[in-house]
Amino acid sequence: MPVSISGTNGITNATWTTGTRPSAPSAGQQGYNSTINAFEYYNGTSWQIVVSNYIYSASYLIVAGGGGNGIGFGAGAGAGGLLSGTSTLTAGTTYTFVVGAGGGTNGPNTNGTNGNNSTGLGLTAIGGGRGACSTAGSPGVGGSGGAGSLPSVAGAAGTAGQGNAGGAGNASTAAGGGGGAGSAGAAPVGNVGGVGGAGAISTLITTAQATSNSVGQVVSTSVYFAGGGNGNGTGGGGTPSNGGTAQGSQGAVNSGSGSGGDTNPGGGGSGVVLLSVPTVSYSGTTTGSPAVVTNGSDTVIIFKSSGSYTA
Repeated sequence: MPVSISGTNGITNATWTTGTRPSAPSAGQQGYNSTINAFEYYNGTSWQIVVSNYIYSASYLIVAGGGGNGIGFGAGAGAGGLLSGTSTLTAGTTYTFVVGAGGGTNGPNTNGTNGNNSTGLGLTAIGGGRGACSTAGSPGVGGSGGAGSLPSVAGAAGTAGQGNAGGAGNASTAAGGGGGAGSAGAAPVGNVGGVGGAGAISTLITTAQATSNSVGQVVSTSVYFAGGGNGNGTGGGGTPSNGGTAQGSQGAVNSGSGSGGDTNPGGGGSGVVLLSVPTVSYSGTTTGSPAVVTNGSDTVIIFKSSGSYTA
């Protein structure tokens, strides 16, 4: 319906739903969208909400970078801290997200380094704790704690609400597993290195979307984030938990997983941020070139590096 003006009733704007928006709008065209109960205008590229106090709910997953492993019968590193929940977004407000890099390693018989924090929505996910080396190095406290190594070094603590502690090493033959978002790292079993803690499942994206965008770790029908790294041992490194990292392997990129302990270097997996908003409210305004996918009635913005979203 076109704009009409009445001396007693004011201005009546065109009205549509999200599904019946003008098919070939011109820049500056505006109307009332009854689906989202807000005025909107076309900026030449996408529809933008006019009313600045329009708010809507979004789900988020913020994962920090995983820790780097210790070298020389090295211990598994802790996963990056994982935060998930819902937040209220205000239309017209820009929300900035920082994605933390994974921790590294520092050469033979040295500890790894902690992963880097990821931030957004006023929240900070803490980088994963480093794994200890075989010369009695100390593991790192982080989102999830790094594991202990020889001789019998205790695992480090995780951050409450973000991850779990790493496992202790034993006296002479094997190192512990790093903590994960889903469970603590384990101590060795005999001469087999301890298993890293399991990651946490997210349903914000599908397994196909996770695979095609190289985020998280897909195990069977689930997508895991922030698994701990396995510890090294003379009898091997054990079988990784769901979302965990095998002995001697680097943490998967954009998963926040800790690296697996070994006699060789291995870096932690970089972090990731997922922001899921109702498709009817999605503005289409982002920076940092995030991947954007649709999962049911929601649009999911996948930040594999730092960027922003304007609600």
